[in-house]
Amino acid sequence: MPADILTVSELNRQARLLLEQRFPLLWVSGEISNLTRAASGHVYFSLKDSQAQVRCVMFRSRAQLLPWQLENGQQVEVQALVTLYEARGDFQLNVEAMRRAGVGRLYELFVRLREKLAGEGLFDAARKRELPRFPRRVGIVTSPQAAALQDVIATFLRRAPHVELIIYPTLVQGAAAPAAIVAALARATARNECDVLLIVRGGGSIEDLWAFNDEAVARAIAAHCGISPAPTSAGVVPPAIPIIAGIGHETDLTIADYVADRRAATPTAAAELASAGWFAATQELAELAKSLRHTMQLKIEARMQAVDRLALRLIHPAQRLAASRQRLELLGRRLHTAGQLTARREALAKLQLRLARARPVLQPAHQHLDRLTRRLRQAMITLTAAQRDRLTRCSGALAALSPTATLQRGYSITHDNAGRIVRDAAQLAAGDKVRLQFAVGAAIAVVANVDETQSTGNL
Repeated sequence: MPADILTVSELNRQARLLLEQRFPLLWVSGEISNLTRAASGHVYFSLKDSQAQVRCVMFRSRAQLLPWQLENGQQVEVQALVTLYEARGDFQLNVEAMRRAGVGRLYELFVRLREKLAGEGLFDAARKRELPRFPRRVGIVTSPQAAALQDVIATFLRRAPHVELIIYPTLVQGAAAPAAIVAALARATARNECDVLLIVRGGGSIEDLWAFNDEAVARAIAAHCGISPAPTSAGVVPPAIPIIAGIGHETDLTIADYVADRRAATPTAAAELASAGWFAATQELAELAKSLRHTMQLKIEARMQAVDRLALRLIHPAQRLAASRQRLELLGRRLHTAGQLTARREALAKLQLRLARARPVLQPAHQHLDRLTRRLRQAMITLTAAQRDRLTRCSGALAALSPTATLQRGYSITHDNAGRIVRDAAQLAAGDKVRLQFAVGAAIAVVANVDETQSTGNL
C-alpha cells in the first residue's frame, strides 16, 4: 500500500493525537442536553449553546464525584480533553471535572413558570379531582404515531380490556405542539364522552418535552381539572374531566405534571393508574370466584353426604314386606313358644305340689342334732381337762429328772478337754483340765490326783 494512503483507523488515530496535542485540558461552558446514564455508570450528554453543540462523555470514576444530580437544561462549565472517538470517528469531549455555571435558559423558564403558577394556586391539592374508580371511557391526548400510545393500549388490553379508549390526536413535540394540545383538550371537554383523560408522551430531552412546559397548556389542563367548562348550547354545564399526566420517564418532570389531577411516572403507569379500580375489582372478583367455588364445593360435598345417609335409610317396599314377614314369623314362633311355656308352667306347679307332699319333716332331726352337739361339746371339755392334768403331772416328773434341777441341788457336771461328760474317774489323769458346769456358771479345774476307788457314800 502506498505510503500516502491511510486506513480509516490510522486516520482517526492521527486525528485524535492531533486534537489532544493541539488542545490541552481546557474549560468549556454550555447547557446540558440529551443526558443519558449508562448501566456502567458512565454519563453521556451534549453540551450546547445557541449555535452549536458537542458530544461529551464523563466516565463513572469522575461522574460519581459530582455533588449534585445532573439534569437536562443545566448550565455548566466542564474541564475536558478534546479528543476523537476512533471507533465511530466522533468528535467529543472527555470531561474530567464539572461545575455549575448558573441555571440553563430552558430550566430557568421552567422554574419561573412553575413559581408563577404555584403562586396562583394551580398546583394546590385542594383543587385536584378524585379519579373515577370504574371509568367506562378513557380519553388519550397524544400523537397517534407515539410509542406511548401503544404502551397505553397494551396496558388497558391487559388490565381492563372492556374499557373504551378514545384518542384525541395532537402534536406532542415542536413549536406547534402547545396549541395542538390545548385544542385537543378543548375537543375532549366539548364532546364530554370520557370519564378520565390521559395526557401521555414518551421520554426525551428537555427540548422534546418543552410543549408540556408551556403556560397555555398548563392553564388548559388547570381549567379542565378544577374549573367547570362553559355551558353547552343547551345550557348544560358539563363536569370537569379528571386528567392524568404520564409524560416522559421517571426522572422527567413538567409543568403539566404539577397541574394535572394525578402525575404518573410513565405513560404505562398512567394507564395502570386509570385502570387501577377495574384491575383491583378483577383481582377481587377472582378471589371471590375462588371462594365461591370452594364454598359451593363444600356445600355440594355436604349435600352428597346427606344424600348418601338418606339413601342408606331409604328401603325398597319389597324389603319392607320381607322384613315384616320375617318379624311376623318370629312373633308366631314366640307365640307358639309362649303356649308351650304355659303348659310347662302348669306341669311344674304340679311337680312342686308333689315335692311339697314328699318333703320329709326335719325338726326332730334338728333337735337330735342339737343334743348330740351339746354332748360332743361337753365331752371335749372333759377330755381336755383330763389331758391337761396329765400334762401337768408329766411336766412335774420331767422337771424332777432334769439335769438343771439336779444342778440346783448342788451337783455339777464335769467335762474333759474334749467336751465329753466324765462319768468315771478312770477317764482322767493327774494334770488334766476339766470344766465344771454348775447351776449358775462354770469353772475350769486341774486334776491333782485320781482316786478310782468306787465311792459308796450318799450324795
